[in-house]
Amino acid sequence: MELTGAEIVCESLLKEGVDVVFGLPGGAVLPLYGALSTYPAIRHILVRHEQAAAMAADGFSRATGRVGVCLATSGPGATNLVTGIAAAQMDSVPMVAITGQVARPYIGTDAFQETDVTGVTLPITKHNILVMNVKDVAQAIHDAFYIASSGRPGPVLVDIPRDVLLGEKTEFIWPETDKLPGYRVPSAAPKAQVDAAAALINKSERPIIMAGHGVLISHAYGLMTEMAEKAQIPVITTLLGISSIASDHELNLGMSGMHGMAYANLAIDEADLIIGLGMRFDDRVTGRISAFAPNAKFVHVDIDASEIDKNIQTDAGVVGDLKAVLEQLLPKVDANVHIDWLRHIEELKAQHPSHIVRKSDELLPQFVLQRLTEVTQGRGIVVTGVGQHQMWAAQHCTFKEPNTFITSGGLGTMGFEVPAALGAQVGRPDTVVWSVCGDGGFQMTMCDIATAVESGADVKFAILNNTNLGMVHQLQDVFFEQDYMASEFSANPDFVKIAEAYGIRGIRVTKQEEVVDAVQQAMETAGPVIVDFMVKQDEIVFPFIPSGQSVKEMLEEPAHNETS
Repeated sequence: MELTGAEIVCESLLKEGVDVVFGLPGGAVLPLYGALSTYPAIRHILVRHEQAAAMAADGFSRATGRVGVCLATSGPGATNLVTGIAAAQMDSVPMVAITGQVARPYIGTDAFQETDVTGVTLPITKHNILVMNVKDVAQAIHDAFYIASSGRPGPVLVDIPRDVLLGEKTEFIWPETDKLPGYRVPSAAPKAQVDAAAALINKSERPIIMAGHGVLISHAYGLMTEMAEKAQIPVITTLLGISSIASDHELNLGMSGMHGMAYANLAIDEADLIIGLGMRFDDRVTGRISAFAPNAKFVHVDIDASEIDKNIQTDAGVVGDLKAVLEQLLPKVDANVHIDWLRHIEELKAQHPSHIVRKSDELLPQFVLQRLTEVTQGRGIVVTGVGQHQMWAAQHCTFKEPNTFITSGGLGTMGFEVPAALGAQVGRPDTVVWSVCGDGGFQMTMCDIATAVESGADVKFAILNNTNLGMVHQLQDVFFEQDYMASEFSANPDFVKIAEAYGIRGIRVTKQEEVVDAVQQAMETAGPVIVDFMVKQDEIVFPFIPSGQSVKEMLEEPAHNETS
């Protein structure tokens, strides 16, 4: 069967099990769109901005565990994908971005809408490919999906010139194997590494498991919980590790780090062993490295050997797929109780109750999120952007199932919450998705409310509207003598009218007693809903470890006489 390059792309996508792509057409990629129109098995979702295509593919991937796919044209279309690609790279999300390029004779001539997109994205992709021959298209797509989804996942970009998509035809032959000499994906770890880790765990009296995104990526959450229960080891999650263990599990201490639970950070400070599973020991978790867990030894399990000893010097580094490693490790870990350690942690919880919201006559964002999660009962998916709303969601929302908290972690991308929620809901159409938004981030990508409406995505947008760039405002408050330069909004739109302009329901909430009813109304309404919560303007996220400081410098919320 002889096909054009564009048809080969579509056939290849079907071979990879792709049934939905997110994109925006343009001149150089139009041949691919012409072919897509004859492939009804592949649903195309038209975004309003290419960055939304990448972020929606990211959300789709995290919610489903499949490779997300986005399409864009050359030049500005491709460069508009960059932020979303970089976010996927930082958070190890499998994604394939396919871009059109100017025709081969025009490459290097500064042709209209020409950009060296493989050069631009080299530092922010796991791999990228410029396909210069139609006979190489199928192999390129096959390799892209294999690289994106194997080992430590990440985004792969495939750039295809217009004349390769539209020119000569060639026989479509689907490759059965990859052509990637030297690319090897770790599975089980060496026995000596596993034995060393088990010995440290069995000897420890004050151990803590730190669960990162890798626990979710490798589907190792069941084994991790089993190991924690067997040896009675408390579990602390990173931001991206949230939902790897049920929020109400007795061993779950919640999130650690800059805005993590105070008692979780204090427990790390007193631990004698940190067991890092699929996490990077990044600066938002550790603070000042020299002061992080000063009494502890470190076991670090990761599929990426470059992460071992990168930030923290480990006592037992284990390189392998986390699920396979835990299968090796679990039989070697002794059953234990750690009664004194767990009792001490309960005392820390009582002394530093970070999850309790103080009583206030004002509408506090923490109050909103606690009531939201009570109504939803921890079911469904929560997607956030970055900033104060993200930290409050991480602290106060609860999760019963894996992969139900989706956020931009490593890159910290404002605006991620709108398109990523769209992608998650497209991937999990039977699941209600709450997009918890800041009013600043929401305005960066709210044009794609139109995409949610067109695609019928059942996304509920909860805007924590404090009329400022909340986290910037907080940092200016604490460290810059309340110099609120460029962080306050004087012309926010009426978000309820924005909803009405898109033909969907909008609800405004100004009082505490309106919160539960608003959430219930949004849940009972089919399709997208915008709920504008007019929250307290100058609220600060506590606890708070200033950047580069240690748990000793942690700022906790001032004591209040009454809590709720």
